[in-house]
Parts: sequence; structure tokens; C-alpha cells
Amino acid sequence: MSDIAPHGLHHVTAIASDPQRNVDFYTRVLGLRLVKQTVNFDAPDTYHLYYGDTQGTPSTILTFFPWRDVPSGRQGSGLTTATAFSVPPESMGWWQRHLTGLGLELDGPRTRDGEEVLTLRDPDGMVIDLVAATGDARSGWDGVAGVPAEQAVRGLHSVTMSERLPEATAELLSTTLGMRLQGEDGDRARFAMGAGGAGAVVDVAADSRPRGLQAGGTVHHIAFRASDQATQARWRQELVEAGLRVTEIIDRQYFTSIYFHEPGGVLLEIATDQPGFTVDEPLLELGRSLKLPPWLEPSREQIAAALPPLRVDAPVESS
Repeated sequence: MSDIAPHGLHHVTAIASDPQRNVDFYTRVLGLRLVKQTVNFDAPDTYHLYYGDTQGTPSTILTFFPWRDVPSGRQGSGLTTATAFSVPPESMGWWQRHLTGLGLELDGPRTRDGEEVLTLRDPDGMVIDLVAATGDARSGWDGVAGVPAEQAVRGLHSVTMSERLPEATAELLSTTLGMRLQGEDGDRARFAMGAGGAGAVVDVAADSRPRGLQAGGTVHHIAFRASDQATQARWRQELVEAGLRVTEIIDRQYFTSIYFHEPGGVLLEIATDQPGFTVDEPLLELGRSLKLPPWLEPSREQIAAALPPLRVDAPVESS
């Protein structure tokens, strides 16, 4: 087992279609903050939208590549098939009323791993779980109308990786990545990072379905937290020594990243906590305008012309 280990989820990145519909759903329906409006650095003709808490703290972040003409994906093995958010336990009834009042179809609530879980799908069909998590002290984002602070999403809770051969994935998580098996529930095994709990959980589910199709409404990759670049560099060395094909360290402006695939095919990332989203705009202005990294700034005019207009609601003033 490695002598270093991720201390939680950093972010989840998924694929969407219409960017405006994506913004409206995740800010107005789920009440997250749009913390960064930028582009896919590898394909700057599309947005990269980041959602999270007030400042986009690692473990609260969900991001999207919204390609307007992307086909719908297909759930199956070899994909991250659910992204879970933590909500206060006493808020589950409120969330049921809020979501059904908006016409969304819900599954549950039901009990899984000792926690109450409510499942819904976003406009592209991506599976979202809301988990009533006790002891989650994160504050979330309270700057959106319609989602009171006491009910607000606190941040990521966990992800579910669906695997045809879950034993190989479990071996990587526990032996190479230093996670610990926390428990099993039917065909699901739960792995914890750091202190465990909301924001530090990976579920591995046995899945005999054909391999999933990564496209609209599916997760592109999941990222784990490294405290700093020195830790990230150590991770890269250990992963390479374990026989994995790992990218060089890549500058993502708000963090640096390495990427590799686990045995079942899910793309994993290890991302640094720093420098964060206020590196190129002040906290109060996060997500309000298009931000580009220095190496794309000379092409701002052409990049902006290729992107559809995006309407972002102003935050609600705190009383």
C-alpha cells in the first residue's frame, strides 16, 4: 500500500449538451454556484463550466463540458454511473417537494449503506444522488433564490463506479491508492479516503451490463485531491512504478492534474487543492464572465465568437 493517499474527492467532470440548460439546472434547481466560466483547454470551442460552494472548494466541485450536438451516452460497465451530493438529513423532505414541484421524476428515498438516498436525473440524463449525510459541516452555497441555506447541497458525497470486474478496481483503490474498504452492501463495496464521510467516498458496483458509452449525460472522469504539487509528483512516480500509464503533470490554471485509467476503464485524475478559482477573478465575481488561461488569452476574440451566449443570474444578496 502507498504511504500517501488522496484525502477526498476533488471534482467530477461530466458531459452535457446545451450549456444554458446546464447552468439553469445546476444553479436554480440544485442551488450550486457557478464558480468558473471557462473553456475546455484541450478543445476551446466549448465551455468548461464549474459548479460548487461559495469558493469552489475541492470536494464540492462538479464540472461540465457542454457540447451542443453531443449524442446521448449509455450507462453500463466501465463508467462512473452516479454522482452523489450531500444534503442535511433533515432536508430530504424539502428536496422531495422542491424537485417534484419542478416536475422531476425521483427514485426513493431509499436506504443504502445506512444513509437515505434520493435519485434524480439532470436534463441530459445524468444520474444524481442526494444523500442525507450526518456530520457534514460544509456550508454549501446560499446565494441562490429558492434553495434556503439550511437545505443547501453541502458538496460532493461520493461517486459510483460500475465495473464488470470489480475486484481489479478494488485492488487498485485499496493497494495502489491507499483507500480502505469501509463496508459492503449487496453488490457494492464502499472505499473511504482520509477521515471518510461525505466527500471522501468511492462506491464500486458490480455491473454485468455491456460497456457504457461515454457521451451526453455521462461522467467523463473523477478527480481525487492532492494537497500540493510535491504530493502530486510523488503520486505520479508511484503510479508509474505500479505499471500504470500516467500523463505528465498538466496545468489546468486552477489546479494541476495527472490522469490515468483504472483497470475497468474509468478515467481518474489527481488534482491539487491550489491555487483555486480566485487566481484570476475575485471571490464575489466568480463565474460571472468568461475566463481564459494566459496561453489562450491571445485567441479570446475567436474563442468567444465560437461560444453560445450564456446568461448567469446574479447571486442573491445575503441579509
